[in-house]
Amino acid sequence: MIGVPRWDVLLAIAAGGALGSLARYGLSVAIPHARGEFAVATLLTNALGCLLIGVLMAVLTTTARPHHLLRPFLGVGILGGFTTFSTFVTDTLDAATTGRLVGSLAYLAASVVLCLTAVAAGLAATRVVRKGR
Repeated sequence: MIGVPRWDVLLAIAAGGALGSLARYGLSVAIPHARGEFAVATLLTNALGCLLIGVLMAVLTTTARPHHLLRPFLGVGILGGFTTFSTFVTDTLDAATTGRLVGSLAYLAASVVLCLTAVAAGLAATRVVRKGR
């Protein structure tokens, strides 16, 4: 039925989201930056998350019957909690408003290019590996 919550799916997303958010926080503590500086931790987090999303999507689309909680737990939960569009936008805006417009634009471009490349690389590499099996 439409509209009836699937508690197993919601719990998988919540558990994954908690783990992904903790991992993101850990990376931000390991590689801190001041307001307006180039946000290396956020860039690495989003690029790694995009690479892993590419891997996950390749696995899900090449597996005959993936477990029904795999995408909610790993994709929506862990990787959704790990990657962060809002922090990317905040970091970009902070750099621009603190007088680092060129750095802000470089961060914006690097994020988009690196993340798109990471998703494509994750998809392609995983398909090659899975095809070789």
